[in-house]
Amino acid sequence: MTPEEEAEFKRRRRARNYVVGGTLLFFVILFYAITVVRIGSA
Repeated sequence: MTPEEEAEFKRRRRARNYVVGGTLLFFVILFYAITVVRIGSA
């Protein structure tokens, strides 16, 4: 693997990690908001 290919591979992996992390953060915030709304209405 050439250095250029390796750099491209690492760039793509980093971008994919950001997408996965953002998705996980979205679900954490979503579940927190749902919990707050359910507890607040009780």
